Amino acid sequence: MAGGGSGGHVTPVLAILEALAAKEKNLEICFVCDKKFAPQAKTILARSTLPIALVAVQAGKLRRYHGVPLWKQLLDIPTVVLNIRDSFLIGIGYLQSRRLLKRYKPDVVFGKGGFVCLPVGIAAHRLGIPLVIHDSDAHPGLTNRVLAKWATAIATGAPLENYNYDPSRSHYVGIPVARQFQPASEAERHQLKKEIMKDASRQLITVVGGGLGAWPLTTAMLALAPQLEQEHAEVVIVSGMAHGSKATQLAKALPASQRFYQIKPFVDAEEMAELLKAADVVVSRGGATAMAELTMLHKATILVPNPRLTGGQQLKNAKSYEEAGAVVLVEDTKMQRDRTILEQPLKWILRNKATREALEKKIAQFAMPDAAKEVASLIQHAAGQGRAE
Repeated sequence: MAGGGSGGHVTPVLAILEALAAKEKNLEICFVCDKKFAPQAKTILARSTLPIALVAVQAGKLRRYHGVPLWKQLLDIPTVVLNIRDSFLIGIGYLQSRRLLKRYKPDVVFGKGGFVCLPVGIAAHRLGIPLVIHDSDAHPGLTNRVLAKWATAIATGAPLENYNYDPSRSHYVGIPVARQFQPASEAERHQLKKEIMKDASRQLITVVGGGLGAWPLTTAMLALAPQLEQEHAEVVIVSGMAHGSKATQLAKALPASQRFYQIKPFVDAEEMAELLKAADVVVSRGGATAMAELTMLHKATILVPNPRLTGGQQLKNAKSYEEAGAVVLVEDTKMQRDRTILEQPLKWILRNKATREALEKKIAQFAMPDAAKEVASLIQHAAGQGRAE
């Protein structure tokens, strides 16, 4: 298994492995990630009861920015230098991956996404090892676009019309979600609120900025402290490790009467599921895995997709949800110009139970609970085909 760059690439792997373990009793698993992400991947994988060997290799990425003209990107010398450096890292990562695969001799290689999958996937192809890939985003990533021409099977998180993959090898399965992300009863939600909140009589807003956090989203929510206190709401922000200290200091600087914020730099899947289950409303970026988890939990959601990611992938992820009336969409650029822009939709959802329940019902229609089982079946079938000669 290979993946990395954020928790959204790793947590689905655990769901797939659980589904595989139900089918195959003798699994030997090696998870490959890039060196920078290795500590976070180790924390996430530690939740599994399966023995998983973790190996880090060098990896690099091509930095591109949605909405920025190519000529401007070429004039951004620091970014150009980083891209040149990372092209060499990819070469090193390929040699490391080739050596690793020769040592492990796997029956199949699975790539969940992220730039680390490129050297691993190319090494698998060159060694004739069956390759299965999964693409979560409605906009296919560069790594998967390269690997798709060699993949034995391609699984997608969005309908196949979003991709240019070979339809004979492509399967729309949805996004694998960990078993913790199941809808909670009212009694369970009430108990979780008592465990999580300072005052369980308040409504709970859970804010998720993705695996690396989202500083604009964090500051916008902290700016709403006076308004949210009037709504009798409490806020938990998963800030990301890079922003944890700054966010904590900002929260502590709030007047004593408004210190109903909790800042959590990083949470594992277990705690994330609890924070989302307990929430009355969720404010989130538009990452594909996060959205899949919210569909499974049937959560009223305000989406603030990151517009700068390559290909506008979060914008595309969010579009289908917005068109179905399943989420409230707020533009990131508008939020950064006016940090109080989240006030109106938050009040609208918190004050209107019927509105909240309608959003919950519509987002639940996007849930695909069998995604992990279907990907596991594709991996099992590919492994059975054996190595190419």
